[in-house]
This record gives sequence, structure tokens and C-alpha cells, in this order.
Amino acid sequence: MILLESHSVIINDVLTDRFDKPSRADIQFVDYDNVRFHLSTPSSKSQILLSMGIQCWPDLVKYGAREHLQSEYEGYWLSEQDTEPEYNVSLIIDLEKIPEGVDDRLALISKLAHLKSTAMSSPFLSAFAEQASLQANYKDAAGAQAKDLGEQGETKGDLKIVRYREEEAIYIQASNDRVTVVFSTVFKEETDKVLGRVFLQEFVDARKLNALQNAPQVRYSNREPPLEIRHLPGLHNGEDWGYVTFVLFPRHFSNSSQAQSSINRIQLFRDYLHYHIKCSKAYMHSRMRYRVAEFLKILNRAKPEVAAERRTATGRTFRTR
Repeated sequence: MILLESHSVIINDVLTDRFDKPSRADIQFVDYDNVRFHLSTPSSKSQILLSMGIQCWPDLVKYGAREHLQSEYEGYWLSEQDTEPEYNVSLIIDLEKIPEGVDDRLALISKLAHLKSTAMSSPFLSAFAEQASLQANYKDAAGAQAKDLGEQGETKGDLKIVRYREEEAIYIQASNDRVTVVFSTVFKEETDKVLGRVFLQEFVDARKLNALQNAPQVRYSNREPPLEIRHLPGLHNGEDWGYVTFVLFPRHFSNSSQAQSSINRIQLFRDYLHYHIKCSKAYMHSRMRYRVAEFLKILNRAKPEVAAERRTATGRTFRTR
């Protein structure tokens, strides 16, 4: 299996080159989930403007994305008034003020290349903080009534919805002992439905292995939305739609580095799924083309040779094969 990178390779390569040798730039490109980027030098070649346009920005703002980005990119963040038109976030990097040490420069480049994943991490971090609060309140309220409270069931936080694509969304909800993440995805081709169903069922079955007992729980449904979001209006059901549920426990986000690692992997799940579906189709097509070529070779060898008519010196004829 190929793991997708959580950072932007283009941003990483361009900044690495410009940090060593400043020069003019005007590069526009699109990353996963139709996230638009623009790297430019509008005023001088020593100042790089990095802008990002993301479809779900209004949803991310509700869960503290702006404040989180301001904190993470302090000194590079541009105010909403100074943000490049048609983009949601802009950072300015002054090449005359970047760190001198090689390791510090690489750390800065990596941080800037993770702009999208840092923005997308806001609802997850909010859910993790909410889970810790619910867990603390649950334990405090239990006290002597732990048994009675346990029978009442879990307490849940607000359902966070991130519409990161036109028809698809991520649903995140914290409870006192877990954080549930639900992905909705649509399969637009008939073969994608079959391959997606097989692929996702393997995800569910893989957790039965002893080596993966600590991995998040995975559930998949392709006809009805899971119970966590079934009450929401406008949800799709049917063979074209799939819902994948991940259950994260506190051990998956016990510290900041582990939390960020889990976020970076889980937010790319949809892209990972469809990427490997396309890779599987390409592999099967290549194998089919190979088999057809082998069958054609066999058929060509099986063609009977046309008998050739020859004459002797005396004028007699005979046939050879």
C-alpha cells in the first residue's frame, strides 16, 4: 500500500529552491479535495506570498481554524483584509528573515507545506479537547453513582460537519470515551462500487489481526448512514454512497504529536481510498492487456502455413509446407 503525503510536495520543493536561491515565482496548482494554492512574489523576489483557497473554509472557521492558523504561523500570517483575493488564507515569507540553520529551515519549510493539513486539523483538535472535557466531567459526576451513571449511557458533544467536497463531508463527534469520525463518499462508476466495497471490507477485517488490535475501529455501510448521523436531513443512501466510521480512543491522541499524526492520516482517508481504487483498476487493466497479448501470440502461432508450389527443372510441380 502507498501512503499519501500529508504535506504539499510542490510547496516543499518550491520553498526549498527559493530558500537557497531567491527568484521570481508565480505558481498556481490544485491539491487533494480541490484545494487551490498560489505561490507568488508580488512585490520582490525576496518575499514569497503563499495563499490557499479551501472549499470548507466557512466550516473550519466555526471550529477555530483562523485562530489555530494564526497561532501556528505567527509572524507569517496576513490579516483578512490583506489576504489575496479569491483565497481564504495568505502567508508572507520574507527570505531575508528566515532561519540560518539548515535544520531550522527544513522545519519551517515542512510547517509551511503542511498548511492544508494544519487548517483541516482544527475540527479534530476541537473534538479531542471536547472529549477530554467530557471524560473529566463524566468521571467527576460518576463518583458514588458510577454504576447508575454507567447505565444511563455515554455523554456526547456537538456534531461537527466539514463539507470538504461538493457532495461529501466529514462528521466528527466527541463523547466521554471516544471520538467518532464518519466519512461519506460517493462512487460514480459501477466498478468503483465493487472495488470500494471490497477494499473497505478489508479495512474492517484487518483489525482482527493481533498486530492491529490497537488500531481504530472501522465500520462500513453502503446503504444507510450510521446511527451517529442518521438524524441529519439530506443524507444520501443507496448503492452509490458509502459511509466509513472510525472510532478514535484517547490512546490515539494522548499527546500533541500522536494527535497530529492521527489527524494527518485520517483526513486523507477519502483520497487514499479512491487513489487505491484507481490503482487497482489500472493494475487489472494492465494484466488484462498482457493476457490478451499472450493469447494473440498463441493464435498467431496456430495459423496454418500456406502451401507453396515449386517446379523442378523438368517442369514437374510439387507443394512444400
